[in-house]
Order: sequence, then structure tokens, then C-alpha cells
Amino acid sequence: MIPIIILLIQVLAATFSAKSKFELVDSTARSPVTVLMPAHNESLVIANSIQSVMSQLGEQDQLLVVADNCTDDTAAIARSLSAVVIERNNLQERGKGYALDFGLQHLKNSPPQVVLILDADCVVSANAVQSLVTTCISQRRPMQALYLMHSQPHPSLKERIAEFAWIVKNKVRPLGFKLLGLPCQLMGTGMAFLWEDICKINLASGHIVEDMKLGIDLARLNKAPIFLPEALVTSIFPPTQEAANIQRARWEHGHLSVILNEAPRLFFEAIKHRNGQMFGLACDLIVPPLAILTLLTSCVFILSLFFYENWVRMFSTSLLIALSVAILLAWSFFGREIISFKQLCYAPIYALVKIPLYIKFFFNRQVDWIRSKRD
Repeated sequence: MIPIIILLIQVLAATFSAKSKFELVDSTARSPVTVLMPAHNESLVIANSIQSVMSQLGEQDQLLVVADNCTDDTAAIARSLSAVVIERNNLQERGKGYALDFGLQHLKNSPPQVVLILDADCVVSANAVQSLVTTCISQRRPMQALYLMHSQPHPSLKERIAEFAWIVKNKVRPLGFKLLGLPCQLMGTGMAFLWEDICKINLASGHIVEDMKLGIDLARLNKAPIFLPEALVTSIFPPTQEAANIQRARWEHGHLSVILNEAPRLFFEAIKHRNGQMFGLACDLIVPPLAILTLLTSCVFILSLFFYENWVRMFSTSLLIALSVAILLAWSFFGREIISFKQLCYAPIYALVKIPLYIKFFFNRQVDWIRSKRD
């Protein structure tokens, strides 16, 4: 019930700002920034990412690429495009968190005021760097850009549903909480931090959802992230089903693990310290992926049909209606260009297909960081 109520509140709030036009900060003077880009065998995509960033950097800025356990020419490509490259080789400590920590350790001797983390398969929109850096300094808080993933050309129904679910998670929900003055989760890329904040966090871990963990650690320092929809970062879903399954297992198993392991403590700490920002982040954290939320709500509804008490059936029906309203509102305001209403009606079937993924969470949970394959 609680995750559905939170989701509905987020969607309702987001609809009020759906027609708002966000303007990027336009200022030629800003503090220096280091763009930190972890990369593991990204030779197929890193050039586009570097070029989109370099066009927004000044002489006082730098792009630092961490070529992490690379066996291809990622480092050579990055150097040819004027990026500063450091190489890390450690097959025992694998994962994005270790690469980020390696980059931060490199910056310690001459730290920038702002560090902007960007994945090597992402492209930043015009003036996004300017907006992230300027707002990060003025707000004295970590900033999270709007991070969207698009389908491959000629997407299947499954890919359209996945893209819509991504829009709900990364745009609708944080936009709603932003309108309510609440923080957002970190999304792994397009993240700007003051050096004085990021240097206090231990990133050297193989956590499969290091971005969620980082957001929680910052909230404990009263530095919960702020959503900045004015800045846009985009990437593309993996082209093969195998790669998509690996990526999805990492995200969803990691999210569910964080809900079970971190959310209860975060709620307790928020109440103990009367920290509204931390409480808001905890509320956002306990909303699971749409597929599993749909499955759980449907199961509750079906089971309630076997009860004689009317209030049980009324309660479960109310939950199903509330979830349906939230999804339909999100689609109406944000998802029409991605998926038609008829296609959206197949979403419950898509949720059923993911049941094996959730069963594996209990019996064969993914705990190691595995990179999605490129094509």
C-alpha cells in the first residue's frame, strides 16, 4: 500500500509540472569542473560521449577517463580525443565503484571544486555541464541530471514497455518529488558533486547499484541529491536480449537488495534525526520497479477474492485502481510518444515474463557487477 501511495503522489505532482519549460542556466563564468568517466571496454561508444562533453569544457576544466581493466583500445581512443586517461588493472576488485574511487584518488593532489560523473556510453545535451556545475555550487548539494535511455531503432513491444518504465522511474517520479521539495535517487550518470562532499564517501566497492548506495550515504551527510531536469543525459538500451537481461538483473536485484538492507535503517535515522530530506529519499527508495509492484498488487487482488470479508476485497481493489491510475496518468502526460495505449495494455504480460528474474533474487541473486555487452 505504501509504495503505491508514494508512486501516486509522485505522478500526481509530476503532472502539475508536465507542461513546465525548464531553462538551462546561462552563465559564461563558472568554477572549474572535472568530468570523471569510468570506462570498461567502451571503444564502440566512448568517442560520442567524449565529444559531447568536450564541446562544453573550458581551458580550466578536464575530462578524466578511468580505463578500468580494459582489453580493447578504449584508452587510446580517449587520449586521441584530448582526454586525460589513467589506467587501472585489478581483476580482483571489479566494478564501477572501484573505478570511480581510483579516479578520485588521482584527483586528491589537485582537487577540482566540482566533480561530474558521466558514463562512457552517455551523451550530454548542450549546456548540461554548465547547468549542473552552476546549480551544484549555488545549492551546495549533489545534482542529478535527467537520465533517459532510448530503445534501439524499430523497438519491440517489450522494449517500448521497458522504455516507458524507465521514464516513470527516472523522470516522472523524481520530477514529482522535486515539485514537493524532496530529493531524488542518484541514477549513475549525469551526477555533479562538490569535492568536499564526494571525497567523504567510500566508493571502493563492487556494489551492483553503487549509485543508489552513494545517494544514501550522501543523505546521511545531509546532502541528499537534487533533481535537475534542465540537464539531459541520454544513452541507448543494449541491442541484444542477453545484454538487456544482464543489465536488468543487475539493476533490479540491486534495487531490491537496497530496499531490504538500507531502507529500514534510513527510515529509522530520518525519524531519529528529524531529517525530512532523508525521509523523502527513503520513501522514494521503497518504491520497487513497476513490474514487481504490478505483480504484487495483482497477487493481493487475486488472493482477496477468496476472502468473505468485503473490506479485504475493497482494500485490494483500491490498491489495484490506485496503481492503474498512477500508470495511466504517467502514460498520458509522459509516455504517449513511447508507447500506445493498446501496447501499454500488454504490460501485465511483460510483468509475468519477469517472474523468473524475481525468483532468482531469492535463490540465485546477482551480487557481482557484470558489464552489459555492447554491439
